[in-house]
Amino acid sequence: MCRIYGTFNVHSDEAELRGVADLMYHGGPDAQGVAHRPDWALGNNRLSIMDPEGGAQPYHLGRVTVVFNGEIYNHRELRDRLTGLGFHFTDHCDGSILPALYITYGERFAEHLDGMYSIAVMDLRSTPRMVLATDDSGMKPLYYHWERTAGRFHFASELPALLGFSGVSAEEDEMGLDAYLTSKTPFGDRTMFRGIRVLPPAVTAVVSHRDGLRIKHRPMAHEQGLRPDRGRTLDEAGTQLRDLLSREVSRLLIADAPVAAVTSGGLDSSLVTALAAEAFRTGGGSGALHTFNIAYTGTWPSDERAYAAEVARSVGTHHHQVEIDPATFPDLMTDVVRHLGQPNADPITLSTFSLFRAVRDAGFKVALTGDAADELFGGYSRMTQAVAAHHGSDWADDYLDHLAAVPRALRARLYTDEYAFAVNATGPALPADIRRTLRYSPGSRLRRITAVEQRYRLPAYHLRRVDHLSMASSVEVRLPFCQPSVVRFAATLTDSHRLVPGQGVKRALYRAAQGLVPRSVLERPKQPFTLPVTAMLAPGQRLWAMARDVLATETLRADGRIRPEQVEALFDEQAVRPSDTVSLALWSLMSHQLWRQEFFTAADAPIILAAPAPVLQAAA
Repeated sequence: MCRIYGTFNVHSDEAELRGVADLMYHGGPDAQGVAHRPDWALGNNRLSIMDPEGGAQPYHLGRVTVVFNGEIYNHRELRDRLTGLGFHFTDHCDGSILPALYITYGERFAEHLDGMYSIAVMDLRSTPRMVLATDDSGMKPLYYHWERTAGRFHFASELPALLGFSGVSAEEDEMGLDAYLTSKTPFGDRTMFRGIRVLPPAVTAVVSHRDGLRIKHRPMAHEQGLRPDRGRTLDEAGTQLRDLLSREVSRLLIADAPVAAVTSGGLDSSLVTALAAEAFRTGGGSGALHTFNIAYTGTWPSDERAYAAEVARSVGTHHHQVEIDPATFPDLMTDVVRHLGQPNADPITLSTFSLFRAVRDAGFKVALTGDAADELFGGYSRMTQAVAAHHGSDWADDYLDHLAAVPRALRARLYTDEYAFAVNATGPALPADIRRTLRYSPGSRLRRITAVEQRYRLPAYHLRRVDHLSMASSVEVRLPFCQPSVVRFAATLTDSHRLVPGQGVKRALYRAAQGLVPRSVLERPKQPFTLPVTAMLAPGQRLWAMARDVLATETLRADGRIRPEQVEALFDEQAVRPSDTVSLALWSLMSHQLWRQEFFTAADAPIILAAPAPVLQAAA
């Protein structure tokens, strides 16, 4: 696991490259390496997980240079194949096979990889070109800045590091606020910075002097023409899924560094924990698997520590109960905003950051989690509501509104007239393909919804948050549910094996967990793993005082996009009638302002809204 960065058709001196590397030191404190010439550079900060004595980056083979962030789980098979083709390897690190793999398969090299990764290749064998690739689920982000006219390209694993290049400036996309409030973080390749993009999942990008930047989308694991297996019973699906997850969890425990598991107390992480504990015992692990749960000082809604502790007792792990004081949350927010690089409206960001800091403080560099199961197996209430909606309803818009930090009706009240005009003139904040997929793609309503979740929401909102906030403490997160084999298996499930309104969600996954996870966890009501912000954002709490200060009337009026009187009305309503909708709106607006303060020196200056392009009417 590492952090990577680089340039093409750009001259960067050693001081600038060191500065960029330093901004991501937390993600790779074990070693730093860089290769650079007058017009390109590739750099790497290493968190050594596999073969700590080998694996020094950048990797070189002839006139091919590679840097890599992530883990390649099928590297042994690939090494054997490449050795048979005449290549020789001096270490056993997973990434060292990448130059030979690229030389053998060219731009299609990523099609042979099983893992989580972002990779950059500099190929000087003929016409110089840089090739970049991301994994099928988008577990390892890669941000970039492309100047089309000058042909200059910069990239980095984190936004603050990308902004460390002298050729990349921090300019706010004024329409980013609407994109953020519409989907809790921008979807697709969009970021909150003007001119900065993020590579989507499952893409291979090529930069050259002749062709500029070309981005090719590979089929994601769930898009490979798989059809539901209608002859399989629910019990059979559960058994097959358990066997598959058992194999993948066992593979993901292989590391030359200490491995732990995160146990929230819900189904997904509890099943991963049970399978990991079993594999740890049968694999000859020393002692017991270590597990971690996070909770909050005091009495708060949705406390899951008792369920997590029961899972730990049931499967025999060495359990760590992490507890943080909500009074410290305002002090954490600046760190969280900086590491994320752009706003993410989920309050769980504070807990996630604190949890992985505790994992690393306990001596662990790798942690398994249960993330992504809901997106694959149909675990969200918004999915159930959309599936249950009658045929003539506007179910797609209702579903999309459930993805928002601030519902569309409330956004309409919050925006100033000037900002509302600019938003309407700019067009939809969501990628157009989302609505097309929901309304017109083949397959059932549920299959269309899970396709949108996996292509857009999971990588942007969920996986980037997990990546940035774990690597902030030098912890590599491994995600069994994002393994391509698991994603493909989920695509073969019938709708009724995922969810049936009134009968349950993630039905195949629940069957897989029977006998492994305590009944109390299997039978408990589903609840999200989140921060109880509705209860914590209340008069007398530190978060309340911070929100009042950050969302001061004069600050909002200077910004010019949000009506101060409407925000004041939200505070009044939250004080007397607390609700999830209002508390999340206030939290999201506060997080956005904190992001502006962190990244823009003139955050209190008014936003100048660009005039929308004129709409050309066709001649009659």
